[in-house]
Amino acid sequence: MEPEIFVELVKKMKGKITITALCQLFGVSRATYYRWTHRKDLGKLTPLEEAVRQLCFQHKFRYGYRKITALINQEYKVNKNTVQKIMQKYHWNCRVKMKKRSKVGQPYTVVENKLNRQFSSDAPLKKLVTDITYLPFGQKQLYLSSIMDLYNGEIIAYTIGDKQDTAFVLDTLDQLPQTTDCLLHSDQGSVYTSFDYQNQIKTKGITMSMSRKGTPSDNACIESFHASLKSETFYLDGLTSEPTSIVIEIVKKYITYYNESRIQQKLDYQSPIDYRKSAV
Repeated sequence: MEPEIFVELVKKMKGKITITALCQLFGVSRATYYRWTHRKDLGKLTPLEEAVRQLCFQHKFRYGYRKITALINQEYKVNKNTVQKIMQKYHWNCRVKMKKRSKVGQPYTVVENKLNRQFSSDAPLKKLVTDITYLPFGQKQLYLSSIMDLYNGEIIAYTIGDKQDTAFVLDTLDQLPQTTDCLLHSDQGSVYTSFDYQNQIKTKGITMSMSRKGTPSDNACIESFHASLKSETFYLDGLTSEPTSIVIEIVKKYITYYNESRIQQKLDYQSPIDYRKSAV
């Protein structure tokens, strides 16, 4: 708002709306307004002030004082602090609110719990669940990212790594085929709410679902698998400090065993792969 325009507006609205209300509406302090009314040179800008004004209006107040200074310096040699004072004086500051960058652990997108503990599925690749678990059994910390098909409990994609970052879970996600009408459920971990993960989900034609915060039972099936993996291998054999290569080998062998040989009561005492094949 330019000073002369605001002062004139207050005059026209006298008796209809208070000065305080107008100042609040246009973001002008009462002190600034009264200073403007007492200025003898109101409406008379210096060449530098006029140049700043034109640039601010030309760029629709998208630029802050640093960018305006850079443009001004194509004609004038002026300090950025001088430009900043001019912009503050006339309320020509940048009016674009910058979105804060997401920090690690800060969600980009959190979606509703579409799965809603409906853990049964009547066809493959319709309902999938995913999670990350720690593998603290080696000489360095490892993680396992898994995706399970709720149709038969089969682990259809997994990644083992030493970094629990977005690239880690994207590697698991990229193992899935292109599909339609598929729901993928996870918790609200930052890797799943990240922009890159959400973008890849859309690219693959998948609909995302997320557990309620602090409710692991919303993702009980994949949690149960990870618990079985640990209890039936590392805990059973008392393994606590194995070479990294051994930990990876144990996990891979167990997943193969789980998919191909480990029978489940809910699958009519068949393994996940045998159950899938028998239904074809």
